[in-house]
Amino acid sequence: MDLQKRSTEELILEAAQAVFLEKGLAGARMQEIADRAGINKALLHYYFRSKEKLSALIIERAIGVILPRVMAVLDTDMELFDKIRLVVDTYLTFVSRNSFLPLFIVNEVNRNPQFFFRTVVEKERTHLDKFRRQVEEAVAQGRIHPISPAQLFMNVMSLVIFPFLGKPIIQVGLGLSDEDFKREMAHRRTEVAEFVIRAIRA
Repeated sequence: MDLQKRSTEELILEAAQAVFLEKGLAGARMQEIADRAGINKALLHYYFRSKEKLSALIIERAIGVILPRVMAVLDTDMELFDKIRLVVDTYLTFVSRNSFLPLFIVNEVNRNPQFFFRTVVEKERTHLDKFRRQVEEAVAQGRIHPISPAQLFMNVMSLVIFPFLGKPIIQVGLGLSDEDFKREMAHRRTEVAEFVIRAIRA
């Protein structure tokens, strides 16, 4: 019974993620998610009472995948510039495959910041200590221009995440099709890191 329950939940989560990716949270409908999962709407409501609950769970699962990967890179003894390159590549690769997540995560953080703090910040914040020390040492040794670890981290994350948050504006402003946008995001896997490195290299 438990195996069947998990299987049904997985079908629902996969269907919901596909619908959210295509329609966004506002445009997604529970009936469409049920249809995509191959179940009736009543069963969907039995497992998940609302699309908001579904989206929160999908976000939590996604965070559970990507944050440990990023934090593991930040916690290594890798050279700083190589670390920046790998963080950007890791994050962009993941977000490109889950492009609806950044906006969902921002909305969820604004709606329920305590949820984000409990599930993410309390578990992961200590892993930034090594990155913080590494940046401070690089500044002290004159290898990079003066910058705080917090500013460097925010700069990298902003450059990685914003194109997905501002995708409609970027596509309209630059006249990009969905395929064009995907190609540009693939280029950013190297462009963002090199841009940041050029900016901080002393």
